[in-house]
Amino acid sequence: MLARHRQVAAGLTAGALAVFFASAILPGYAGKKKETPASVGMSDNVRAVHALNRLTFGPKPGDVDKVTSIGVDRWIELQLHPEKIDDGALEARLSPLRVLRMNTKEMVENFPPPPVIRAVAEGRESLPSDPTKRAIYTAQVDRFRVKESAKQESPKPDAESATDTKPSDEIAETDTAPRPRREADPRVNDLLSMPPDQRAETILRMNPEDRRALLGSLRGKREELLAGMTPQQKETTVALQNPQQVVADELVEGKLLSATYSERQLDEVMTDFWLNHFNVFIGKGQDRYFLVGYERDVIRPRALGKFEDLLVATAESPAMLFYLDNWLSIGPDSEAARGIPNYPRYGWRRRPMNPGNNAKNKSSGLNENYGRELMELHTLGVNGGYTQKDVTEVARVFTGWTLKQPRQGGGFTFNQRLHEPGDKLVLDQRIKSNGQKEGLEVLHILAHHPATAKFVCNKLAMRFVSDDPPAALVTRMSQTFLTKDGDIREVLRTMFASPEFWAADTYRAKVKTPLEFVVSSLRASGADVTDAAPTVRQLQNMGMPLYGMQPPTGYSMQASTWVNSSALLGRMNFALALTSGRLKGTQVDTSSQYTGEARSTNDPSHVLANLEQALLAGDVSKQTHDTIAAHLADDSISQRKLDDPARPPNTAMIEGLLLGSPEFQRR
Repeated sequence: MLARHRQVAAGLTAGALAVFFASAILPGYAGKKKETPASVGMSDNVRAVHALNRLTFGPKPGDVDKVTSIGVDRWIELQLHPEKIDDGALEARLSPLRVLRMNTKEMVENFPPPPVIRAVAEGRESLPSDPTKRAIYTAQVDRFRVKESAKQESPKPDAESATDTKPSDEIAETDTAPRPRREADPRVNDLLSMPPDQRAETILRMNPEDRRALLGSLRGKREELLAGMTPQQKETTVALQNPQQVVADELVEGKLLSATYSERQLDEVMTDFWLNHFNVFIGKGQDRYFLVGYERDVIRPRALGKFEDLLVATAESPAMLFYLDNWLSIGPDSEAARGIPNYPRYGWRRRPMNPGNNAKNKSSGLNENYGRELMELHTLGVNGGYTQKDVTEVARVFTGWTLKQPRQGGGFTFNQRLHEPGDKLVLDQRIKSNGQKEGLEVLHILAHHPATAKFVCNKLAMRFVSDDPPAALVTRMSQTFLTKDGDIREVLRTMFASPEFWAADTYRAKVKTPLEFVVSSLRASGADVTDAAPTVRQLQNMGMPLYGMQPPTGYSMQASTWVNSSALLGRMNFALALTSGRLKGTQVDTSSQYTGEARSTNDPSHVLANLEQALLAGDVSKQTHDTIAAHLADDSISQRKLDDPARPPNTAMIEGLLLGSPEFQRR
């Protein structure tokens, strides 16, 4: 892996890159943060840098001066009210991503998942009349029939084996078998040489068999295939091969663009925080469709509101109901369980993602996933004082919270026939039999519990202050949480006004997650992202695919998870690829980072000093500065050999090294 990373870092010799990491990067991460720069006295300028590093995904060029002129406190208050901030520029960037404006039913109709295709193939649903949609459906029906034929020809496993290996999610990605190497299709070059409109029309008009063969030969050439097409042409071309991919692609690209370009940065940070706190995995079949509305309609509008409102909205969201299988949960003594022993569950042949070990629960259909994660991860915390009995009782409370026609993208509904009758006892409080209102009562109890206040506030302090936040700060935040009815905005105000938040030893003390690093690099470099897909794939390579955490714990915010030599080499290579123009779909003008005399100087040391100020507000350790300065004579930086005349230095390389430095890795 080390060799691969070194190879990617074009322009530096393998030895020079290794020396750079050994002497500067890794020691900078060992243990706790190194000594605080001497400039840190929390002057207005330093306070602005600190606020931008913590309340945003990183400063853009000019942001420090802007915040200083507004006043740090006034700027923070403005960020706490995102509705007052114009975000028209971001909306323009997101406008080509039609999926982000669709409801779930529209997504299912335009980009059908496997159950819909199966229904059409079996004659239970008809093909759409719209020519483009019809072509997408026809292509998928053809693929479905090819797979079904292949299954019939292959030997069937025995019953016991089939039971043990049956996937838990029937609408998950089905095309996962290893593919044999394909012979090159001679039509590929002809297709790629066509103008975009002709290319899109040719693909659309092909018969399903020819199209399947041709697109199969284009693996690894996605950017070339889609280059120059309109957004709708791109959607159609991808959907002809895999309609689910269109939904997933536009969802993750929208998130990256929002984090990078939104002026409502605190709102973006808090939306990301709650998406991670109330984690839902994109790879679980239908959740790739539900996640769009989950972020847009459930999380984002409540990111700075009342915690109870957010808790109720996530409990009722199709994304959470589907992810933790609560939509399948049936009360052991419910009308459905007593009246129909083999309850059909709306015709979906599904098994819970993680069924309980209790044999009674398996036979009764009671699913404890949501009850457990609600208390352990969403509210009280693992040491919040609940018992296994509480988990079971909460699971009984939430029976009947289900989905209406999920295959068609239907939403939340309460089904009394699935609900467990009778009173329940949760945290020593009696919940009287009251249908759906039982769940609302439990959510109210949990949202106002002192353990919830402490658990949530500790996580917020961990995100904004330190990996091990001061107990006194968490206590004050918890008091605000309880006295202000779980008002998240007020809790943040308490934290941002605290001496702990502004303490000198918090300055650049938090190691960035891969998402924070990638987005802060895009923002700091002033990058223009015209196609976010290649950058999204970089996040996958760094171990943090967007919406890609399968366990409900979400991604860790702590440095220990992300700091190792391989990961840091990957970050350095990303930074060098970004600034050198080798990251497809993204352009960076490195000359915009330095001005005046430095713009035309042939002295690399002047450029280095200017970029240190532009990218890091001058907060560069002597070790990092000396390590980079020692390589300024390298041919790839000085762009000189022997007696060549002096030329402007390779600013892209210098900027990339600074983005990969220990100082930039911290916020």
